[in-house]
Amino acid sequence: QVRLVESGGGLVQAGGSLRLSCAASGRTFSSDAMGWFRQPPGKEREFVAAISGSGGSTYYVDSMKGRFTISRDNAKNTVLLQMNSLKPEDTAVYSCAAGRKFSSKTTDYYYWGQGTQVTVSS
Repeated sequence: QVRLVESGGGLVQAGGSLRLSCAASGRTFSSDAMGWFRQPPGKEREFVAAISGSGGSTYYVDSMKGRFTISRDNAKNTVLLQMNSLKPEDTAVYSCAAGRKFSSKTTDYYYWGQGTQVTVSS
């Protein structure tokens, strides 16, 4: 059993930065791969980034490479998404998820947080 709670969302101007946090409680956090997904207004949920249980492997969507960084601190049961050079098209509800596989597919994750709103103004 895993409970995930996101925080760190908010309103930021284009070019600014935000750091999203996902705090996990329950079973061993280090055994889970973690992913970040987002759902822009009026659009389908999409993959953002993923990190393996050990933190040794990461994967990003091409449009976010060089701007977003996913990391984890297993001692604190936390996964982070550092978001730099934000663009208006980054506006979305961002959710973290836990799963057994290092994957970009929503079906490979079975624990989800409630999401945190990120709004980037032009």
